[in-house]
Amino acid sequence: MMGAASTHARHEKRLARYQTLTLALLVTGYGGYYLCRSDLSVSIPLIVAELSRHGRTAASARVVLGTMASLGVLAYAIGKFPAGTLADFMGGRRNFLFGMAGSILFTLLFAASGAVPLFTLAWIGNRLVQSLGWASAVKVSSKWFSFKSYGTVMAIVSLSFLFGDAAARTFMGMLIGAGLGWRGVFVVAAAVLAVIFVLCMWMLRESPRDIGEPEPAINPANLFSAAGADAKPESVRALLRPLLSSGVFWLACALSLGTTILRETFGLWTPTYFTQVTGMTAAEAASRSALFPFFGGLSVLLCGWLSDRLGRTGRAVILLSGLSLATIALLVPGLDLMRGSRIWPVVVTALIAFLIIGPYSFLAGAIALDFGGRRGSATASGFIDGVGYLGGVLSGDSVARVTVAFGWSGAFLCLAGIAFLSSVAGALFLYHERRMNVADPHGLR
Repeated sequence: MMGAASTHARHEKRLARYQTLTLALLVTGYGGYYLCRSDLSVSIPLIVAELSRHGRTAASARVVLGTMASLGVLAYAIGKFPAGTLADFMGGRRNFLFGMAGSILFTLLFAASGAVPLFTLAWIGNRLVQSLGWASAVKVSSKWFSFKSYGTVMAIVSLSFLFGDAAARTFMGMLIGAGLGWRGVFVVAAAVLAVIFVLCMWMLRESPRDIGEPEPAINPANLFSAAGADAKPESVRALLRPLLSSGVFWLACALSLGTTILRETFGLWTPTYFTQVTGMTAAEAASRSALFPFFGGLSVLLCGWLSDRLGRTGRAVILLSGLSLATIALLVPGLDLMRGSRIWPVVVTALIAFLIIGPYSFLAGAIALDFGGRRGSATASGFIDGVGYLGGVLSGDSVARVTVAFGWSGAFLCLAGIAFLSSVAGALFLYHERRMNVADPHGLR
């Protein structure tokens, strides 16, 4: 008896060590993806300046780059839909590595480009292969972690696109401050991601079964019922039907639509907003823009931890609260209440990040795991994220045109409207969760 208990304890410690390693590799790996994504955002002021030297006006250059960014987001959104299904059928590790390798190649192609059409093709290719990354990370997580810790685990994995993004922006801001041009920034980003790729290829495992350990329990209330424990679905129809016929799944997609527009807009335009409104240099703006993902990361950790402890409706309550408060915060720059200040635009931007990024991270993370279990978590994540990024297309070209026509205050008023509509969807999501919790305390449907 003592021997059996001792053996069980050793296996639990071994599994815990590999779970920690898996988390670290997913965070580092997906954070590396952001080196080859945020490089465009921090480099836009430099690229605008270069295009201006070749005959374009600054406003025209900004619209051209905004259009390019929107096409990239569109490619990313389209890629999200098959990416999740591919991960569910082929495994998360393989797709995670493939997306990383493709991003390295397209980033180097962008740096070698000399004209807007080639810039655009390289950026579209980069965003398309990067669409494989997140759903693959969700798939790997579904096999390594128990449903009782989904909120906390996915909060930690989400640090990859928040603290990782913040670190990437700070790092690239230092490179720009040291005099490196935008092409050099892209080359360095690709080189660092190549090192991370080698590390993940060597150490990342698909499942505990690869080390002789069992896979932890899934949420028994997943949309696939008992079949949710099977890692590989038998057909595309069997994979898609339970998700696409669920009303609460489509509410999650609607929430993703609004929150992704907000996140993508801030992710792309914050450095440009700071340079134009506060008079910061490009290097200062790049570094200050890191506060958005940094405070978003704090929000994700707090919201993830709370959601595992507040019960079934916890995630819905946090979603509604964050989006309602974000609507109010967005009205501050929308009504031009910070004119002339160099500090308050940065403070309010950080506050908005804290209010929206935690709720945003639930949708294609912990909520997708709740819906899909091991069988369909990547597909659920891919669809939720894909719908979101279809809306995120507006963050490039449309926001650029609004800022040119109506200034930054007009853009923020539009964002406040989007946050308000998202909070309405959040209220419906909470209503559904409370109603179903009364009717079926253990079910999602």
